[in-house]
Amino acid sequence: MRLLKAIRRPLAAVTLFVVALLLTPQAARAAELVMIDREGCGYCIAWKKQIGPAYPNTDLGRFAPLRVVNIREGAPEGMTFDRPVLFTPTFILVDEGRELDRIEGYPGEDFFWGLLEKMLKEKTDFIGSS
Repeated sequence: MRLLKAIRRPLAAVTLFVVALLLTPQAARAAELVMIDREGCGYCIAWKKQIGPAYPNTDLGRFAPLRVVNIREGAPEGMTFDRPVLFTPTFILVDEGRELDRIEGYPGEDFFWGLLEKMLKEKTDFIGSS
């Protein structure tokens, strides 16, 4: 009987802790945007100049952080692309190591943001920019 009384309070505390963890909203897991580039690629340079500095500070960039990979390296370890990358830049939306969608080429700043947002809304639980 003493043993039961001795473990009752710690057991109650552990139970409350587990319940609190289960009821706490979890942050949405973000996808990743993989940019495939190549040395001397003019469109890659333009993207890095026009979009690159702002990207991580946007809702899109926070939802799908950027990883830059040289085309010669191929898919990063643990990732699978649906088809070979033929053009640079190519922006591949990846979740749990697999390709969800891609944007081939860089159509300019005015089009890139809209294409990326559309892709994120269609392929992930991204709800839009604020």
